[in-house]
Amino acid sequence: MDLFYDLHIHSCLSPCGDDEMTPYNLVNMAKLLGFDLIALTDHNTAGNCRAAMLAGEQAQITVVPGMELCTAEEVHMVCLFPDIERAEAFSDFVRTTLPPVRNRPDIFGRQLYRNESDEISGEEEILLLTASSLTLGQAAAAVREGGGFCFPAHIDRDSYSVLSNLGAIDPSFGFTAAEVYEKTQREPLSRRHPILRTMRLLSDSDAHSLEKMREPDEKLSLPENTPQALLALLRQELQD
Repeated sequence: MDLFYDLHIHSCLSPCGDDEMTPYNLVNMAKLLGFDLIALTDHNTAGNCRAAMLAGEQAQITVVPGMELCTAEEVHMVCLFPDIERAEAFSDFVRTTLPPVRNRPDIFGRQLYRNESDEISGEEEILLLTASSLTLGQAAAAVREGGGFCFPAHIDRDSYSVLSNLGAIDPSFGFTAAEVYEKTQREPLSRRHPILRTMRLLSDSDAHSLEKMREPDEKLSLPENTPQALLALLRQELQD
């Protein structure tokens, strides 16, 4: 089946995420827009994923649990997991690699935990925008060991991307997918970096507010609409 997807969305737990980006709101906005499959990927945490998945069950849209990890090189990487237990276990591990810097809500914004009914269930005190002590290679290995799948985020951007910060994608990292924010950059980037021709190039919204969620126009073909089927597809290397 062909499924409309967006695998990079932030909730109100991300300090730069709008307070209205609650699990309930973002899931139901995705449903209204016509998405079949989305992933919640807050900065360095999977803390709102359980609520989003419960909201997804109610709205009949598949929610993949994940996070957007910031590595030691300040490269952003989208991490996805087949179930909430493995996502939360990885989230707990990542927390031990973050510097103990307290959030300043007046500067960075609030970091709100909410349940599937939109009720505030807590507020994160540790700033989630900082870089983990994990290098890109270490992070990729840790995600795989935790049963997940990861890919470099928005590689066409001038900051927080593997190409802007490191200049290239090391084949030893084993990436089989990458994300471009602007779809028009797929071909130019593939010409400059031939390794991308063996990788599935995804395009996601990286939405931090409801109005930034895109209209669906990107599809993936899966045998079933589940996180497990998605990860199995993304692990397949393309032939150049």
